[in-house]
Amino acid sequence: MFRFFSKLLFNHTIIDSKACYPCYPRYISSVNSASSSKDRHHLTLNYLTNSCGLSLQRATSACKFVNVQSTDKADLVLQLLRSKGFTQSQIARLISTRPHLILYDPDKILKPKIESFESLGFVAPRLPRMLCADPTILTTSLKNRILPNIDFLRVFLETEENVISALNRCVSVLRVDIELMLCTICTLCACGVPEPSIRRLVVLHPRLLISVLDSYEENVRKLKGMGIEPTSKSFISAFRSMSVMSNLKWERKKKVLMSFGWSEGDIIMAFRAQPLFMTASEKKIRQLMEFYLTKACLQLSDLVRSPRLFMISLERIAIPRCYVLKVLISKGLIKKNVSVAWALNMTKKQFEDRYFTCFKEDYPELIQAYQVETFEGFRNWM
Repeated sequence: MFRFFSKLLFNHTIIDSKACYPCYPRYISSVNSASSSKDRHHLTLNYLTNSCGLSLQRATSACKFVNVQSTDKADLVLQLLRSKGFTQSQIARLISTRPHLILYDPDKILKPKIESFESLGFVAPRLPRMLCADPTILTTSLKNRILPNIDFLRVFLETEENVISALNRCVSVLRVDIELMLCTICTLCACGVPEPSIRRLVVLHPRLLISVLDSYEENVRKLKGMGIEPTSKSFISAFRSMSVMSNLKWERKKKVLMSFGWSEGDIIMAFRAQPLFMTASEKKIRQLMEFYLTKACLQLSDLVRSPRLFMISLERIAIPRCYVLKVLISKGLIKKNVSVAWALNMTKKQFEDRYFTCFKEDYPELIQAYQVETFEGFRNWM
């Protein structure tokens, strides 16, 4: 059934690959009069800074690619964007990235594209945010690329809710060739990944649809070697974790962990429990390891069992929570053998309900403790 679905799409939805990547002329102008070029340059520069909100530096750079001869059409473009909820800073970001947008016909080119997203339920403030994340979407062919890709996602993802979720995470899938997305899906299918899992992968991590395919089969093979089968619940997160980094980065992160005493088996055990912990940067892994072992008094085994601790913020979560626990211990309000790892793994609400809200009125110093940026450690306290 899946093979038939793929074949059907290959036969009926092959799109001109040039539709996604329009060629932009170095100068966009219908007037070649050298005598008026200086005036047009000043008009363009002033318009980009005063009306579009670009900095002088960005406006000067944009002038190399766009030449405003009359502000009438550009005014209508800005009027359309503002009517759709774009803020001045968002307009500036959009135009600085794709300056030629101000020369587009707002009614014939821009408005239909925006309305296609509105039909999916994207309105302000979500719509401007999404389009600013990838302004190239507004230069992509509506007929040859955007609408066919939306239809493709509707067929494969089955529900409108899934399509919206995927586009929220990566609207760029609407400007790539459907063949590329199909190749990704078929590759995963050939590796034994069930169709429901591929569908969930596309919803949660749609950027993988437009990534390089070379490593996908190798990543699936590596995951199987770790005991993570394509049918397992952790496969989606594991595949995503491994696909967003190069082998070199993976090995560097392993090296950092091993420098603190981790074994190959420890890394695999933690990765199977929470694959996304390896998406933390080398710097963050090192900082958290140093903090957990020297100041939070955690054991290496605690971290292997709770790899989620590498996914929290040191400054916003780990340090303030440890300081609160230290104050509570000093007041005799909790036992010294409190599980720090457990407390750090809690949700914000769980932690505050158990260790903060019920004590803060009688012990106002907790409020300051919950806002600190440094922590000297639990030494001699636990």
